[in-house]
Amino acid sequence: MDSVRTDASPAGNAPPCWEHFEHMADIGLRGYGSSIAQAFEQIALAMTAVITAPGKVRPQRAVSIVCTATDPELLLVDWLNALIYEMASRHMLFARFAVRINEHGLEATAWGETVDRSRHRPAVEVKGATMTALAVREQPPGVWSAQCVVDV
Repeated sequence: MDSVRTDASPAGNAPPCWEHFEHMADIGLRGYGSSIAQAFEQIALAMTAVITAPGKVRPQRAVSIVCTATDPELLLVDWLNALIYEMASRHMLFARFAVRINEHGLEATAWGETVDRSRHRPAVEVKGATMTALAVREQPPGVWSAQCVVDV
């Protein structure tokens, strides 16, 4: 699988971006941003890109999501799994995200729409976020990355 990035590579004050990375039969996701929250938004967008082109998803309906964890890595897994749950239970795809991190976890809004198989042409179903290659870190200074592998 080739890396796919939006805009520029993560360096200095680069714009937020995301990419996929190879991992045996599963898919690695990575999001970058100037904050942990922005990196979480970008990795969520990377997860949508595993399923369909994010540009095909209209931000028509907002869904609120709350996750509780004080460890950033565990919070990342909870965040992605909460999105997977919302996609499956609501039959939706999301393409816009607003994440707010606090000392107890995160509060987020995801915007999307009901799956339209003829327009979205979903490629795979994401089953869950795993602890494999799990990392949330700042490097270089001012650029946060969030990564993990999702089971497809």
